[in-house]
Amino acid sequence: MTSIVALANQKGGVGKSTTAINLAATLALHDHRVLLIDLDPQGNASSGLGIERGGIEISVYDVLLKEFSLEDAIEPTSVRNLFVVPATIDLAGAEIELVSVFSRENRLKNAIHSTGGDYEFVFIDCPPSLGLLTVNALTAADEVVIPIQCEYYALEGLTQLLRNIQLVTSNLNPKLKVGGVVLTMYDGRTKLSRDVAEQVREYFGDLAYNTVIPRSVRLSEAPSYGEPIEAFDPMSRGAIAYRHLGREFVKRHKEDV
Repeated sequence: MTSIVALANQKGGVGKSTTAINLAATLALHDHRVLLIDLDPQGNASSGLGIERGGIEISVYDVLLKEFSLEDAIEPTSVRNLFVVPATIDLAGAEIELVSVFSRENRLKNAIHSTGGDYEFVFIDCPPSLGLLTVNALTAADEVVIPIQCEYYALEGLTQLLRNIQLVTSNLNPKLKVGGVVLTMYDGRTKLSRDVAEQVREYFGDLAYNTVIPRSVRLSEAPSYGEPIEAFDPMSRGAIAYRHLGREFVKRHKEDV
């Protein structure tokens, strides 16, 4: 069984792509076969795994709009067991182009199902918006993981995201659920981080992961080298945090089986 997980938050800069890259990588390095689909026109998940955007021949845009198979777009990464479907800037126009396309909300879902369950986990890094690309991700996914930064306004806009998830569940994908909330950019020295973490845990209860991702220079540096933190600096606080998150993530999935 393949588990399809969308990482979504309509706010930018919350550590969404960082979490997509590093959660996928830590699972892959612990012998899970993982596919990461970059659905963000900024392409951070692609470049963060060392994919040169100029050398991409077939991207997720071609899968969604030109009916290329997902298999044709898959690229290997330097991390064993981890593969990526890259994004290019072409994806920026996909929101408009999808409007007139037949079965526009199901394009990604149909493409993923064509892979025949070759992967244990498929992660989808959503754009920081609630448009048709994110709707495609939510329609394809079994669950949504929401990264929330430990900063002011962290919970702002989450009501709309949760409402959209509910709309997709009601109209397009009845199996979709919120699988968890990950606290990112946590700085235990500040009252603000502690207060936001407390608010999130109070609001989401058991959906909030116990693991928090610290604010870390090494985490910020790793993408510029095209490596996940596990390869770039495995003893850093960020790498240790994502290993803990990976274990917690897998444990939740085993309990759900």
